[in-house]
Order: sequence, then C-alpha cells, then structure tokens
Amino acid sequence: MSAESSRLLVWHKSSYSGNEGGECVEVALTVESVHIRDSKDVHQPSFSVHTEGWAAFVAFAAAG
Repeated sequence: MSAESSRLLVWHKSSYSGNEGGECVEVALTVESVHIRDSKDVHQPSFSVHTEGWAAFVAFAAAG
C-alpha cells in the first residue's frame, strides 16, 4: 500500500494504548485486510494482514 493510500485509511488506536508512551498500536480496517502501525511513529510504513489472519491472531491473544 502506498503512503498516500495509507493516509486515506481510518485509524483506530488500541484501547490498551495509554498516553504515557510504551506499546501503542493503531489499526485500520478494510473489507479484505487489517492495517497495523505504530501510533508513536505514524509516518513509518504500516503492514497489513488478511482479515482471516487477524481474526486468528485476536482469538489466540484472547485465549492467553
């Protein structure tokens, strides 16, 4: 995804990310993919995964 296309995404900061710094993640959803970026450095490239891969990751993380 180009940097210009990435700017058109609607980014959402993780509810677990505080304002104190540390690990901060933002995601942007499309029909087929989830884009992930570091909210502390939004000008760096993001990466994306297919929605099925993201769902598997979230289920794994929730299971502990």
